[in-house]
Amino acid sequence: MTTHGCLNLRVIRQRLVGYSAQRLVGGDNRHAAIAMVLRQADPHDVELLLIERARRSGDPWSGQMAFPGGMVTPSDCDARAAAERETHEEIGLTLAGHDYLGRIDDMQGRHHGHPSGIVVSAYVYGATSGFAPQLNHEVSDVLWVPLTVFSEHARTVEVRHPAAPDACFPGIRVSDNSNQIVWGLTRRFLETFFRVLDVDLIGADI
Repeated sequence: MTTHGCLNLRVIRQRLVGYSAQRLVGGDNRHAAIAMVLRQADPHDVELLLIERARRSGDPWSGQMAFPGGMVTPSDCDARAAAERETHEEIGLTLAGHDYLGRIDDMQGRHHGHPSGIVVSAYVYGATSGFAPQLNHEVSDVLWVPLTVFSEHARTVEVRHPAAPDACFPGIRVSDNSNQIVWGLTRRFLETFFRVLDVDLIGADI
């Protein structure tokens, strides 16, 4: 079992290269894609890019922590192109000049605990240089979160969605801001990502 503190971009690339991602696209599902962007903060610390979505009426993901991404459109040659386009539109990061590391399993989106009819694909990149975030109206903040944060048990919390107050979801607080909690689809992607890397994600059973 690898620890979060032993991960670096070289190890992550090796694990992803040999991984065969499960693909769920087909049928009546709509298709979306996200980008998981990593950077090597120092030799022993990898950071993950997360966005805080803007609070907007009618948006089921309003205010949530997420990865940059969005729906695949007819103008996109494939889902990976959609993830790259959406990342540039949302935060001003052009992924074409960075290191593509691989992909992890597709996920079925959920809304109020039920399948949403959207399949989301996830693509992993290593950032090779810095960038100055340029946020569009869909994003209120960008965070670089050390992977070691996801091994700190004190950060596990319970999340109750306003639309389903009787349901309780596991979450991980990623900053001192009490609103910046990873849960739902974003957390499910992280759970898969760490499973591929042979690392435990905390808070699975709270």
